[in-house]
Amino acid sequence: MAEDKQTPSDKQTPSYEQAREELTEVVRRLETGGLTLEQSIELWERGERLAAICEEWLQGARAKLAAAMAQRQEPQSSGPEEAPF
Repeated sequence: MAEDKQTPSDKQTPSYEQAREELTEVVRRLETGGLTLEQSIELWERGERLAAICEEWLQGARAKLAAAMAQRQEPQSSGPEEAPF
């Protein structure tokens, strides 16, 4: 169901909502502190990957919205006014 709507290439890629929620948790854990340097670096790297996934989803959504807006405006530009008679 929701898997059918995935646009990122990897089938293991989380949905936008999943990536955003996990990114929020990563940020919370980093802000809380108490982690080793290695743990912090691993979390930071995971956060970077999650942010890239979110950006990919958002770019796809922008492209779909732009296409839908362009398609919506097309019928208005080609109408009876263009007919020679």
